[in-house]
Amino acid sequence: MPRHSKVPLMEAPDGGWGWMIVISCFLVTVCTRAVSRCLSIFFVEFQNYFAQDYAMTAWIHSTVDCTTMVFAPVGSIISNRYSTRVAVILGGVLASAGLILSSFATCLEYLYLSLGVLTGCGYALAYSPAISIVGKYFCKRKAMAYGLAMSGSGIGTFVLAPVVQLLIEQYSWRGALLILGGLVANICVCGALLRPLTLTEDLPSSTISNIARRKISEECSYNTHCDDPQLPSPTADSSFIRKERCNKQFCSCCPSYKEYAFLLTPDFLVFGASLLFLAYGCSTPFVHLVPYAVSSGVSQQQAAFLMSILGIVDIVGNISFGWLTDRRFLKKYRKYCYILTIGLDGLCSLFIPILRSFPLLVPYAVLYGYFDGAYVALIPVVTSDIAGNAFLSTALGIVYFIHGIPYLIGPPIAGWLVDTTASYTAAFLVSGLSMIVSSMLVISADWISKCRSSVDVQTAVIESEPNVASFQTASLNPI
Repeated sequence: MPRHSKVPLMEAPDGGWGWMIVISCFLVTVCTRAVSRCLSIFFVEFQNYFAQDYAMTAWIHSTVDCTTMVFAPVGSIISNRYSTRVAVILGGVLASAGLILSSFATCLEYLYLSLGVLTGCGYALAYSPAISIVGKYFCKRKAMAYGLAMSGSGIGTFVLAPVVQLLIEQYSWRGALLILGGLVANICVCGALLRPLTLTEDLPSSTISNIARRKISEECSYNTHCDDPQLPSPTADSSFIRKERCNKQFCSCCPSYKEYAFLLTPDFLVFGASLLFLAYGCSTPFVHLVPYAVSSGVSQQQAAFLMSILGIVDIVGNISFGWLTDRRFLKKYRKYCYILTIGLDGLCSLFIPILRSFPLLVPYAVLYGYFDGAYVALIPVVTSDIAGNAFLSTALGIVYFIHGIPYLIGPPIAGWLVDTTASYTAAFLVSGLSMIVSSMLVISADWISKCRSSVDVQTAVIESEPNVASFQTASLNPI
């Protein structure tokens, strides 16, 4: 593959190699989010083999999701300081090693470390950088590109759910984890295809002027008759380059506070609070849907097929909402579409306790999967609208970091509710209410953003009025 051009582009190409980026991100999503969802199929196997209750077994899945989200900023830092390729390839190595080592587990504590921490760290380094680079390559068709890229979680869940169940039956849960470890190693191949891209909007003005300055000084170093005193000497320029390299090496270890300036905005703070409730609400169904179906009398194969249905409909939600919100009449209403999908997802979870047969659980899987795919595809787009495209990589790291704590405590709390009440009703009711609260908080964030924009406009008008008045006075009283 040819090396990427170091010349910054004026705008995103919206195509070309960008479609290879979408395919690579799609496969990374299959190997991370889809495999993570299919770990719920191992829930009953782990519970029976290690003779533990729901709460203790649920810590495995929650530790994977929590580590993936908590270490997401680390993936963003590595991606910003070195390259997206380095972050994704390193993540693929760690995730594959964690799954392979998990096949030798002898206790739940071992799985907490190997499957939870090690595999979760690998997912964190690979997932966030792969998602953020899609936003660099697309602008006009950004939502559509994200819909296609993130549909990997739905397609992967649809394909892998019955395959994982078959692997467990044929090779036991140890053999299934070993094969999944080989599958996840393909993240390294996807990382090699992520060609870096630099846009001029991402570069500060000082960097652009320094590039021009170095070019001028290089021309002078080859011209012995260049005596212009305004141009820097080769000696001064070499010292400038050495200083630039030292500053770059220092910055590679210490992130700049300017990269996190968006955290101080009120609308992003409220948006972050809404993500806490969203992450708690959406984590419960994926972990406890299969055990709930089995406890309701559904066979193990049919329960795994529910995950497949949820996954295939998730694809439709990803792509259709990505395409729709890129249309001109809906582009400015992306946040409202995001709010609507979260609220409807929470409403679906409120009704699941009364669905106690396979024919009744199928409509739930269809509706929940569709709305889940819709809002998942819109998370990077809404994050870009709130924080700005220049901060997208760092902002996504923070967004997924916020998901960490709810992903850690959500499934165990739901498992504790199941053990305490001997029913799944309380667990799913809390999940649905949490997602509804999240949608209400996003409405508050949108209102705060509009108020802040109106205040900025009024301030700009007030500041411009004295200049207009002085201009009118000068024109009426010429010298």
